[in-house]
Amino acid sequence: MWSADEIAAACYRHYDARLPRRGKPAPAREWTLLAAVVRVGGGGGGRAATKEVVAMGTGTKCIGQSNMRKTGDVLNDSHAEVVAKRSFQRYLLHQLWLAAVQQETSIFSPGTEQGTWILRPHVTFVFFSSHTPCGDASIIPVAEEEAQPCWPLSPVLPPRGSSLSSGVQWNEREAEETAAGPFPKRAKVAAGDSAQGAARPPARGAAEGPAAVHSPAQAMMDVHRTGAKCVPGAAGDSQQPGSEYHTVGLLRIKPGRGPQTASMSCSDKLARWNVLGWQGALLMHLLQQPIYLSAVVVGGGCPYSQEAMERAIAARCWHVLHLPDGFQVYQVKTLQSCLHFNHSRRAVEESHLQGQGKVVPCGAAISWSEVPEHPLDVTSNGFKQGTTKKAIGSLKSRSRICKVELFHEFLKLVGQIPQENLPGTLR
Repeated sequence: MWSADEIAAACYRHYDARLPRRGKPAPAREWTLLAAVVRVGGGGGGRAATKEVVAMGTGTKCIGQSNMRKTGDVLNDSHAEVVAKRSFQRYLLHQLWLAAVQQETSIFSPGTEQGTWILRPHVTFVFFSSHTPCGDASIIPVAEEEAQPCWPLSPVLPPRGSSLSSGVQWNEREAEETAAGPFPKRAKVAAGDSAQGAARPPARGAAEGPAAVHSPAQAMMDVHRTGAKCVPGAAGDSQQPGSEYHTVGLLRIKPGRGPQTASMSCSDKLARWNVLGWQGALLMHLLQQPIYLSAVVVGGGCPYSQEAMERAIAARCWHVLHLPDGFQVYQVKTLQSCLHFNHSRRAVEESHLQGQGKVVPCGAAISWSEVPEHPLDVTSNGFKQGTTKKAIGSLKSRSRICKVELFHEFLKLVGQIPQENLPGTLR
């Protein structure tokens, strides 16, 4: 058994202990987002489950479409969820190397089909994000009693202890996305929440999670806005006043302060991985079944809706039929922790002092994988941090989780597996 708070606590401890200062936000001035994949094992017979972080990512940025490269040597999307997922792929590559090349103990055991592998029994993974994913999962109803009072987006929060500070929820994704315009959107408020985190109903079938809180008024006056824009050429938002502003369930691209991006929202990417698996297309050559994560846990102190999370990640994909053998729309659990991330926008603004300058998102992204060689990778603007314009395109500018580097790692793995042990698709 495990709880959402235990998963969050394990990730926060790992962030503090294993990630370097380089790439982390500047104290009291910058904020970031955190995501991780946690391996959960044991826990039978009432025993506590083991929890091991195997991949982690931080980041808030993605590059514009005009800066994307056909060579695959730049990170297009450095949002924490994407960095953590690509870091997880590095971990899976190493585990397959242990099993297929070194013939050592790993998370994989031989499958029934030639040259393929499957996860060992009782090996499960949980995904953690310190904030609600951008896009569809962030379109959350605002109850009537939440609608007033509303604070504008500002580097300065209401004083702690005031009658308003316990109700205001600062959505760092939306604040960053909307603050660039001349008319910032109003702050988000979540009923019943406190500065220490809100009690949430547990996910369907989940034993963990705090008790449910029932609001006295359920009338919906508005929805939390997402800065993610609908895919050009497809159906769009009605942008009507109040709760009809957004149309839920649509595919969206991430906004940017510069050129338009071509990166899908994190909600859309989570939905895709929840159908196609988290391993990626290359690793499916060596796997008999896709790898699904059993649960998604969101950190405390941010707007959250169980219904919106389930809709964004799974429910809007139920109509997807006729998938290849082994693939499915996975019934993933969604939970929220009460524990806050100490480098979130809200936490930084609460500790921010006047005269320290504007609170801004950290420009760097950190990747960490449970691998023996070069587990850490710090990037900025899609390349290794410190890369000059002259060095762009060189080997030393590449992140270890960019497309071309992951492809080379895959080729290296395949090249070390004896020919007779390869699956038919790679012979």
